[in-house]
Amino acid sequence: MHNVFDIYTIIFLALAVFIFLRLRSVLGQRTGRERPPYDPYSAREQLREPGAPAGDKIITLPPRPKTIEATAAKPPETAEQEPPAFRWEGVTEPDSVVAKGLDAIASADANFDAQHFLTGGRSAYEMIVNAYAEGDRRTLKNLLSREVYDGFEAAISEREKRGETVESRFVSIESAEIAAAEMRGRNAQVTVRFHSKLISATRDKNGNVIDGSAERVSDVTDVWTFARDVSARDPNWKLIATEAGQ
Repeated sequence: MHNVFDIYTIIFLALAVFIFLRLRSVLGQRTGRERPPYDPYSAREQLREPGAPAGDKIITLPPRPKTIEATAAKPPETAEQEPPAFRWEGVTEPDSVVAKGLDAIASADANFDAQHFLTGGRSAYEMIVNAYAEGDRRTLKNLLSREVYDGFEAAISEREKRGETVESRFVSIESAEIAAAEMRGRNAQVTVRFHSKLISATRDKNGNVIDGSAERVSDVTDVWTFARDVSARDPNWKLIATEAGQ
């Protein structure tokens, strides 16, 4: 009986030693450098803001950037958009009769530019006044409608019959402003009021000044209407009416 007990005791002891050695090879052994067990409460304690009460475990988030706040406060679809620029800025007032007329012309002629038109109108005004004074029919024919040209040509012919001459010199064109604009069928019409300073004198066949002054600068206001067929290839405008302005 004692021998049997001794055999079983030896077997159990051998099995225990085997299990111990197996566990040690798998789990290893403590060296004193192992990390302490993770304590979530201890970690939150370290992140608590300085000066906060010991029981306060809340961490204050940093403020959001202003750009993020602004975006969140105003969705993209409700963001304010700048109104489109007024296309006739510096030419006329918004919602005016002239602005509506210019819009109509621009709809019929995509290349129409009011500022460019006024620049050309200044040049045409000076050329026509000088050509009339010099009796330059060729230049006038290119710049005037048939009806206006006939009137200018008749006045030049009468002046030549009397032996009179006209001296004209521009000092300056003070301003040129669009007074009216409209579409009449396929014809665009723009009326311009010119304010200029001009020296003009008419002399008889003996050279005596019979009208105006060869030295005095006069303030002159003319209201001229130019027209162009927007369906034609010719891009030039022609003078179709003139009147003295107030």
